Amino acid sequence: MSASATTLPHPLPDALVELIARRFRVIGEPMRIRLLDSLRVGEATVQELTEAVGASQQNVSKHLHVLHEAGIVARRKSGNQVFYRVVDAGVFELCETVCGSVQRQVAELNAILEGAGR
Repeated sequence: MSASATTLPHPLPDALVELIARRFRVIGEPMRIRLLDSLRVGEATVQELTEAVGASQQNVSKHLHVLHEAGIVARRKSGNQVFYRVVDAGVFELCETVCGSVQRQVAELNAILEGAGR
């Protein structure tokens, strides 16, 4: 268990459980994960993000609004363009952890399937 995990109270208070669940709901949407992945390399405009994820400007803006309200991304306006950037890098750590876990599961499943095919 990581050092940060040991600082959490046990059992978790209900209010904290609700906050954690809300954060998972915010980042648990596939389009938001795509947007965050696009923002890994740095700041981008709504138009750039729209092109990167292949979605409508309205859809991208809606999801960016949710991420902004949750404090995961920040925005700044320059002329008629709005730029977004990730301000809560913890979401990348979480994604790395989940991605690593999924990769291990896929590798284990592939090994099982290869063994069954012999």
